[in-house]
Amino acid sequence: MLHTLSNKIRHFFHVVSNIRPIVWIITYICLTPVFALIYWALPDGQFRIPDGAGTDFGSWLYYSIVTITTLGFGDYTPAHGWAQAVTAIEVMCGLVFLGFFLNAVGSMKSEIDVESEVEKQRQVHFKMEKEKLMKIIPGLMHNLNNFLAYCYALTTPIAERNKEDARYNPDFTFNDLSDLFKPSGLAFDGSSLPVVGRFMKSASQTSLMLDSLQQRVDLTLWPELVDDCFAFVADYQMFSSEDVLTKNATALLPADSPLTAEVAESKISKEIAGWTGPLEFAHNSEMQAIGELYYFIKENARIALNLEQVLTKLSAQ
Repeated sequence: MLHTLSNKIRHFFHVVSNIRPIVWIITYICLTPVFALIYWALPDGQFRIPDGAGTDFGSWLYYSIVTITTLGFGDYTPAHGWAQAVTAIEVMCGLVFLGFFLNAVGSMKSEIDVESEVEKQRQVHFKMEKEKLMKIIPGLMHNLNNFLAYCYALTTPIAERNKEDARYNPDFTFNDLSDLFKPSGLAFDGSSLPVVGRFMKSASQTSLMLDSLQQRVDLTLWPELVDDCFAFVADYQMFSSEDVLTKNATALLPADSPLTAEVAESKISKEIAGWTGPLEFAHNSEMQAIGELYYFIKENARIALNLEQVLTKLSAQ
């Protein structure tokens, strides 16, 4: 019983404390004309009134203010039961509502102090996380640039890769992948390995770095980074054709195919260059892995471009 009553009282004061101070002070002020009307409506003779003092509403408003503020000048005094009862009620209301007002002010101050401390901690946390992000950005930008460079090389026929405006074209077609078994021809890549293999290695490195970034930095502070980092890593982890594409072209053909790697590369490249049908490939067909690669580049090059823009903007701030 006592425990239930205690909980109810605690709940009551919790609710009262959460009411804004302005509500209590307005209520406190509004009580004065209400009680003034009551005094004005009481029968004559309920108060001792000084000689020459008024009995209009303004006089009772004055008495109500003096009463609710507990000043009690004593010029108007309640002489009989109704006047004394109403006066006592107004005094109690004044004390209670003033107490509620002061309690609400204290509660609001505590709330402001807590919010201020939380904001201070948030700023400290943001500063620390940004410092960590700034240290990672140069290496990450290097990986993204390499990835986009390989996207350009892989989606551009080898005869066109030496143009001055060597930039990834997001509008590339499936046919543009025809030279995926040729070397990249990029200035920083001096190997003679197929560009598709170099591309997959770059995608792996970029995915690892983005995954590490998510673990080392609180990216929730930069919502524009969170989704793209997660999407790139998830896309790479779900990419199922990497093992096939990083081997020679015979891995794309049936196991009993008699073709050599060189002939297989030529055959597949011609099929890609001359493809005119829909980009829907039967499972385990030699084009299925190339189709998956096509969609992987489309999506993740877009993500890499977005990340590059966001990181460039952050590093400039």
